[in-house]
Amino acid sequence: MDTRSQITIRTKKLGVLIRDARLASRRSVQECAEAIGVTKGIFKSYEEGRRSPSLPELEALIYYLKLPLNHFWGNEAISDDAPVTAALDLPRLLLVRQRMIGALLRQEREKVNKSVRDLAHETGIPSSRIKAYELGERPIAVPDLEVLLSALDSRVERLFDENGPVGQWMNDQKAINNFLKLPASLRAFASQPVNIPYLELARKLSAMSTDRLRSVAEDLLDITL
Repeated sequence: MDTRSQITIRTKKLGVLIRDARLASRRSVQECAEAIGVTKGIFKSYEEGRRSPSLPELEALIYYLKLPLNHFWGNEAISDDAPVTAALDLPRLLLVRQRMIGALLRQEREKVNKSVRDLAHETGIPSSRIKAYELGERPIAVPDLEVLLSALDSRVERLFDENGPVGQWMNDQKAINNFLKLPASLRAFASQPVNIPYLELARKLSAMSTDRLRSVAEDLLDITL
């Protein structure tokens, strides 16, 4: 399949997923548009698969609708009981993320020693547009970003926000999901404040080397004999 067909199909699929997420969250097109800093018409075009959002816009939508991290790249169900999120300074956040993603894209390209011209020839995306993407002068539509990264043998997950407010929220969701995967008995134990000293001890022991753990075990054995 050629890259343009790939981009078209991905754009349509994203539209379906965006609309599904909005309806499941009982939000209007206007509310979602305002939440990610675009007009109602642009958001509607996202849902209809006529154009695609940038990664920062998708991250903001994930945050606003309280979606699982991989909603637009996986098959997990939408959570109905995710925590309420704080308001974001969206214009500034989107601009910063746009520039960061452009810089990361350039970094990925330089890592494989590929020129802008070669990347443009391989993906069918004009050189001028790729340069604007890398300089953060233009938001990168997600299908374009995925095609570019694929040509660079990279993945979009490497560009997800990790340190900003959206990234911190996503990390919290991961931690919650990991906690919920624990056996019920361990969840009950870990959720009791009185057991915090035992958890702290377990954390410290897990950071020790094998030799150090063996020494501690031998000391305990000597004490109990």
